[in-house]
Amino acid sequence: MTELLENQDVDLEKPVLKILYQDEYLVAVDKPSGLFVHRSYMDRDEIYFALQLVRDQVGQYVYPLHRLDRPTSGVLLFGLNQEVARLMGEAFTNKTIQKTYYALTRGHLMGEGLVDYALKEKLDKIGDKYVDPNKEAQEAQTHYQSVGTATLNEKVGKYDSVRYSLIKLLPVTGRRHQIRRHLAHLRHPIIGDINYGDNKQNPFFNEYFGFKRLMLHARQLDFTHPITNEAVKIQADFDEQWLDVFKQLNLTCD
Repeated sequence: MTELLENQDVDLEKPVLKILYQDEYLVAVDKPSGLFVHRSYMDRDEIYFALQLVRDQVGQYVYPLHRLDRPTSGVLLFGLNQEVARLMGEAFTNKTIQKTYYALTRGHLMGEGLVDYALKEKLDKIGDKYVDPNKEAQEAQTHYQSVGTATLNEKVGKYDSVRYSLIKLLPVTGRRHQIRRHLAHLRHPIIGDINYGDNKQNPFFNEYFGFKRLMLHARQLDFTHPITNEAVKIQADFDEQWLDVFKQLNLTCD
């Protein structure tokens, strides 16, 4: 009986993902920050994964069509059969799917531009152990546009104030950690980025706003439906933590 109750408790805690779009060919969900898309060697202590949660919610096998890093929130798209997965895979490869992200970065990044900066592939010691470590850097491009800036009159390190920018990002290519690495290359790393971010600004943000996460959100996917040929736009709202930051920094977003 005790074992049964424990299983019931685990079941009650099972996340339910918000479905943003669904037809007989595709399903898209709003992935929260902190959720893995699927099992990997890094997830030994994890119980739930987006792929399994979506599969259980729609009652059939689903095919992941693209990646979102564990700490990134937002639109995550799956195919419902192999043929659709193949067609969508071609669309991603041919760059006919537009992904739109938003990031909160360190400092005031003004205006707009294109980051055209090749990236060496980031290899995992276990997952990529058979990949050539001497592989040439791959081309990588990301459009960026400053949406707004904010300043807090708080001293951090040698600076008397803290500056932030809300940046809209349209990646052209899809390299691993591309947006995170490109913003770090501009010296405006994403807040909460433990790999490429600022080790003074991140702790300040955690304490000031009361939570710890990567401030990167996959806001929208635009593409032509592989079967109906209709234009599809899928959008994920900003969650409560994002909205609280907008409020405290007096920032607005579409």
